[in-house]
Amino acid sequence: MKKLICKDDFWGLFPDCKIGIVICKGITNEYHNDEVKYEELIREGERKALTFLTEPNFTDNRVIKVWREAYMKFKTKKGARCAIEALMKRISKENHLGTINPIVDIYNSVSLSHAMPCGGEDIDCLEGNLLLTKADGDEMFYVIGGENNEPPLTEELIYKDDAGAVCRCWTWREAERTMLTEKTKNAMLCCELIDLERYEELMEVLTDLKREVESRLGGVCEIMILDREHPEAILEE
Repeated sequence: MKKLICKDDFWGLFPDCKIGIVICKGITNEYHNDEVKYEELIREGERKALTFLTEPNFTDNRVIKVWREAYMKFKTKKGARCAIEALMKRISKENHLGTINPIVDIYNSVSLSHAMPCGGEDIDCLEGNLLLTKADGDEMFYVIGGENNEPPLTEELIYKDDAGAVCRCWTWREAERTMLTEKTKNAMLCCELIDLERYEELMEVLTDLKREVESRLGGVCEIMILDREHPEAILEE
């Protein structure tokens, strides 16, 4: 059995946070001469994302500001930002996202459409349980495309399993070891919510992810919400 477990040290920092997940089982994560459709999906997400950028100063926009404030509550690598900030910054400069593989394209498009951070991991590549917790500082971490071990800082907020860090600085950089690829059959998609006024939008994000994955990639998806009272979810029996 594999679980996602949000530890007490995480809830100590963010007691009201909601972690939404979509567990996707039996998907076929391949393009079928339809990559252009995923590019169109991403472009639509980019157009919607721009509607959230209403302030002249990029960091004054609420969807950015709340995460900047959150990242001040735990130790981070210099320059680390929430994943949604990186996406929003990119499209604000008219730098389009490219396609990667279907499920990544889907969560990028949904993330942009709602200006909320989304990510994902290959469940079959996880070693033991996936924990959201403060780092010990000696966890192995090889970023996607990287060749050198870049362990997290002590007390940095990370996702990790028995083999090392899976995502550094909460939503910042993901490990190559558990990344979603064309071979992925079982995936966990995730969206973290710290702005509680946007709870309904979190549900829209999860519903959109479920619908797009099931309709495009097949398989069966299940939505779950983790909070301080319900800090665990089963990823694999």
